[in-house]
Amino acid sequence: MNAALIAQLNYENRQPPPVSESPREDARAEWLYNAAEDLLRGCGVSFQRRMHKPQGVTAEQFALAVDEHVNARLAGCEIHTSALGWLVITAGRGQVDKVAAAELLGDSDHPLGKLGEIAEVLLKPLANDALIAKAEDDEL
Repeated sequence: MNAALIAQLNYENRQPPPVSESPREDARAEWLYNAAEDLLRGCGVSFQRRMHKPQGVTAEQFALAVDEHVNARLAGCEIHTSALGWLVITAGRGQVDKVAAAELLGDSDHPLGKLGEIAEVLLKPLANDALIAKAEDDEL
């Protein structure tokens, strides 16, 4: 009787099978990840569709978005350490303080961390056009 009850509960609580994303969604996610990596390395991301103006995100635009994110965290009193001070001091000495940088940026579940999240916010509106531009280039 217990086995039947357990089987019934398992049946009632089962989850639907995982849904695989479409090839287009896979391509979009891959483009976003790769473009975010480029921004994190200090490179701009650009592309051009046929008969359209070039589009993209420059390294400067990304740096400004990171600056705005950190300033918002500082203004919102979300940082309770002297992280900014230590980051400036260590940078002045030619060193890197990853702990201070992480404190300023905040937590993230993104594979590339908070910087990857910020990059993707800038890149998402461009992803569909970037895929179209790639398809157009592949036709040539």
